[in-house]
Amino acid sequence: MKENKYDDQVFFDKYSGMPRSRMGLAGAGEWPALRELLPDFAGKRVLDLGCGYGWHCQYAADRGAAHVLGIDLSEKMLERARREHGGERIEYRRAAMEDLDLPEGSFDAVLSSLAFHYVRDFGPLAENIGQWLVEGGAFVFSVEHPVFTAYGSQDWYYGEDGRILHFPVDNYYLEGPREAVFLGEHVIKYHRTLTTYLDTLLQKGFAIRRVVEPQPPEAMMDLPGMRDEMRRPMMLLVSAEKR
Repeated sequence: MKENKYDDQVFFDKYSGMPRSRMGLAGAGEWPALRELLPDFAGKRVLDLGCGYGWHCQYAADRGAAHVLGIDLSEKMLERARREHGGERIEYRRAAMEDLDLPEGSFDAVLSSLAFHYVRDFGPLAENIGQWLVEGGAFVFSVEHPVFTAYGSQDWYYGEDGRILHFPVDNYYLEGPREAVFLGEHVIKYHRTLTTYLDTLLQKGFAIRRVVEPQPPEAMMDLPGMRDEMRRPMMLLVSAEKR
């Protein structure tokens, strides 16, 4: 299955109302931590897998990337990306990242933001990314944290009075599809363990440079529900390099 929920008009409208959709990178709580992992883009050829609105494509181009290719399965996402974050050095293409056939050694950096948990098989994709990268090329990505995806519902466990009691984690080692509720809509995501993410990279010829479980920045702590985000990890950030 290749998830394309973002071309559903109801879901897309809800997603468009999120702070990260309205405010861009400044509205993404993980952005300060992710930014620290990004390579120097000057003169680089960059691939963004699951590019969405094109925020990261624009960021790379603004910092001197020679060429940026943004890939997304959602035409609605790409329409907005082309309209708001286009440029002569940015190209957008509609495709499932699992189906891409790109020349070997054609990129200096590969990025992906919160997209791999929509991919059924991480191993073949990681292998392809290794082929697309030049030696020493950077691979930086964010995903939903395995603690966050394990149970499936991605919601808190509440007491009878509606107060949050804890976040459920179950079936952690049973990898595979989960039916999550995101923005009130049912979405299929894929759970895999932390070992699978990291060891797959090592097996596919990458050196792991950084692993970060980002916490909400202090500037966002007064937003509704943000302090509860300190109770469990939601995201995992990884920086790797092709050996």
